[in-house]
Amino acid sequence: MSIQTRAAATPSPPKTRPPVPRAARRTWRRALRRDWQLYSLAILPLLFFLIFRYLPMLGNVIAFRRFQPGGNIFGEYWVGLRYVKMFLSDPTFWNVFTNTLVLGTLTLLFCFPLPIVLALLLNEVRARRLKRFVQSVSYLPHFLSIVIVAAMVMQLLSMDGTVNTLVRAAGGEAIPFLQRPEWFRTIYVSSEVWQTVGWGTILYLAALTTIDDDLYEAARIDGANRWRQTWHVTLPGIRPTMVTLLILNIGAFMAVGFEKILLLYNPLTYPTADVISTYLFRMGFASSNFSYAAAIGLFEAVIGLILVMSANLIARRTVGTSLW
Repeated sequence: MSIQTRAAATPSPPKTRPPVPRAARRTWRRALRRDWQLYSLAILPLLFFLIFRYLPMLGNVIAFRRFQPGGNIFGEYWVGLRYVKMFLSDPTFWNVFTNTLVLGTLTLLFCFPLPIVLALLLNEVRARRLKRFVQSVSYLPHFLSIVIVAAMVMQLLSMDGTVNTLVRAAGGEAIPFLQRPEWFRTIYVSSEVWQTVGWGTILYLAALTTIDDDLYEAARIDGANRWRQTWHVTLPGIRPTMVTLLILNIGAFMAVGFEKILLLYNPLTYPTADVISTYLFRMGFASSNFSYAAAIGLFEAVIGLILVMSANLIARRTVGTSLW
């Protein structure tokens, strides 16, 4: 019998599966009993989201029911899509919807890429003291209350404020910035950039530290200058962080800063300043039309859900990075 025949006749040993580790065989009860201290840390966050995020969703039912203050918290009787038809035919709603899209787009265009640019610039700074000083100065506005920021903006842009003082010194006339609708979007986006750009660099600076220095060395050997190293090494290295934050920003696209706009706007600037969140506030609390406000809020939430799911799908298919 040839060697090939004997080898074919010899039965191969049965394939044995790798032993299952003990951690995989441990049931969830044993894991909970063993690591209950770690699991207990999740109780408060879960309670927070349950009480303040999920339970209030039950109130969305009044978007389809007639709600009267002092009556049933889930509405008195069913009205169907009455309030949806009301805001779809309301010209004021479409005006605030357009303002929301414009302010959201401007905020995304300026407040998303600028932290990346600042992080890249800080990454090139070699003087430690200068880098820490710039970081501290850029982080500081984030810790200021929105009320304080709004008060600072109003003080700077008032008729007797610093900006108009400089305008008069240059030979011009004082401009009522806070009463001009055409100035509101510039004021809002500028204040938002000043307050958020520095804080937004933290995640990008952390992502920059994970890039392997050997990649820069290989790029330098290939003759790449600093710009090409940034384009071919740095930006691909922080791309997952960029995509994740972009999806989160798109998810909050419709929720333009309610508090700051509420503090800065006035009836004279409604044509460009009034957004869905402030319109909801006036409809719900000033006019006591809670069902109508709930219908608009539900519409806003659906649009936000569609945006974040679409952004996540596009990012997963084009870049390969997504939230889920």
